Amino acid sequence: MTSFYLQIVAPDGKKYAGMAEKILLRTINGDVCILERHTDYITALGLGECRVTDDKGNVRSAACIGGMLLVTDGMAHVVASAFEWADEIDTDRVEASYQRARSILQDKQATSTDVKLAEARLRRALVRKNVASMR
Repeated sequence: MTSFYLQIVAPDGKKYAGMAEKILLRTINGDVCILERHTDYITALGLGECRVTDDKGNVRSAACIGGMLLVTDGMAHVVASAFEWADEIDTDRVEASYQRARSILQDKQATSTDVKLAEARLRRALVRKNVASMR
């Protein structure tokens, strides 16, 4: 399979820079797979798993939480709000976040703002738990 240049960055630094055969990730409109010679494309990212297949056929999974995907001039750039490779996810921290969110959602005294924030925390935790379970 042929490859293209892929760069993934997040607020905590560069996560990937090199040749890739494909990247599969969740956008706000559903999953998209980018291969070599993909047409120019830009979209907002959703919450979900990102799978990168490098130019040697190795596949790595990550939790990708929001951001943008830009494909132009035969290169793909991912600017993620949060991006964690499966082997970097702290499962104890994810479980604690998951439990805090569930606790807030079960609290009858929680404000609507607290509930919205807890729902977002719960969605992020579920994505991370799912990706971490694939290691």
